[in-house]
Amino acid sequence: MTLAVVSCLTNLLSVALVLGSFGASCVLVFGFPDVPFSQPRNVVVGHTLSSLVGLLFLSAFGPHWWALSLAVSAAIMLMMFTRTVHPPAGSNPVIVFLAHAGWKFLLFPTFAGALIVVMVGLLYNNLTRGSRYPKYW
Repeated sequence: MTLAVVSCLTNLLSVALVLGSFGASCVLVFGFPDVPFSQPRNVVVGHTLSSLVGLLFLSAFGPHWWALSLAVSAAIMLMMFTRTVHPPAGSNPVIVFLAHAGWKFLLFPTFAGALIVVMVGLLYNNLTRGSRYPKYW
């Protein structure tokens, strides 16, 4: 359902909102909404930080295998340091390098798409479950 919303908004707004790692984010947000990795802060900040790191490394060092490896490592460390680990976001630097993404990638699809995943998760989880989502912000 979430990817349908994201895809539909992509078509309506003519702006990219789909990111490959959002499929795995949906597994966590809808399948395991109570775990820390599924909380809104982790989803939005984890995706945003990881894409930011990927963009910084791509801009600074170019599309080299070693820069990609360092970008993924740095993204993981930054998510751990900020307590915003979201495992699917670990692939964002890879996506950035493969797509040779520009800086707009940070806003569209990363930040906007992650917000949509969380908003649909809020609606779905709170309407269909007995417990509250999110557990914390």
